[in-house]
Amino acid sequence: MLLEFTLTSLILIATPGTGALYTVAMGLAHGRSTAVVAAFGCTLGIVPHMAAAMAGLAAVLATNDAAFNILKLVGALYLIWMAINVWRDTRLLAPPSEAKRRTAGSIIRHAVLINLLNPKLSVFFLALLPQFVRPDDPGALAAMAGYGLAFMVMTFAVFALYGIFAALTRDRVLSSKRFTSLIRKAFAAAFLLLGIKLALAGR
Repeated sequence: MLLEFTLTSLILIATPGTGALYTVAMGLAHGRSTAVVAAFGCTLGIVPHMAAAMAGLAAVLATNDAAFNILKLVGALYLIWMAINVWRDTRLLAPPSEAKRRTAGSIIRHAVLINLLNPKLSVFFLALLPQFVRPDDPGALAAMAGYGLAFMVMTFAVFALYGIFAALTRDRVLSSKRFTSLIRKAFAAAFLLLGIKLALAGR
C-alpha cells in the first residue's frame, strides 16, 4: 500500500501546476533559497486540505455545489490577479541589483494561498487518502495523517528540486532582457490559463 501511495502521489505532485509554477518563478527570479521558501509555502498550503479531508469537511466541497463554486471562483480570481501582477512586474526577472526584494513571509503567503484556494485539492485528498486506509481500522485517522504528511514531504522535495533547477539556469536567463521579458509574460499567461481552467473546472 505504501509503494502504491508513493507512486500515485509522486505522479500527481510531479505534474506541473500552480504551486510548481510559482516555485520555478521564484527560483528564476531570486535564486535557490527563495525557491525553497516558495516550496515550503506551497507545502503549508496543503495542511488545511489534509485537515479538511480528515475531518470530513472535504465531503462538503465534494457534494455542495455552492461551497465548491465559491472557493473555486475565489481561487481562479486569485490566479488571474497573480497573472496581471506578473505581467506588470518588470522587476520580477530583473538582474539581482534591480530585482524587487521579497520577504520570506510574502513569498510563503502567496504560496499558501495558491494551494489553499484550490478546492480540487480537498476533493483530491477526499478521494485519495481513503483508498489506502481501512475504515474499520481503529488507527485510521493516524494512518491518514501519516499519509498526508508523507504527501507533504514529497511535495516539498519535488517543488524544491524544480525551484533549485530553475535557479541554476538563472544567470543564463537573466543575461538577456528580451528573453526575461518573454519568460515573465509566459509565466503570466500560464497563471491566467490555470485560473481560467480552475474557474471552468468541475469536480
